[in-house]
Amino acid sequence: MSSNDNAKSGKAKGLMTPGRLTVAAIGILGLIFIFENTRSTKIRLLIPEVTMPLWMALLLTGVIGALCGAYLIRRRK
Repeated sequence: MSSNDNAKSGKAKGLMTPGRLTVAAIGILGLIFIFENTRSTKIRLLIPEVTMPLWMALLLTGVIGALCGAYLIRRRK
């Protein structure tokens, strides 16, 4: 094997680390959970009460949490 072959195989290993696979599996399970809950629900936003599909509420909560986490991680760097 040449040094180029070693560099390519090392790069391929870096893409599929156990941590990334775990995060991907949790993300897929989270999406399955969200889209299995399709009934409508009432949500109280301080004063108004809105009715929306539960999957949308769960997805919005997850997106808001991911944005907050990304903001905190970027701020630490």
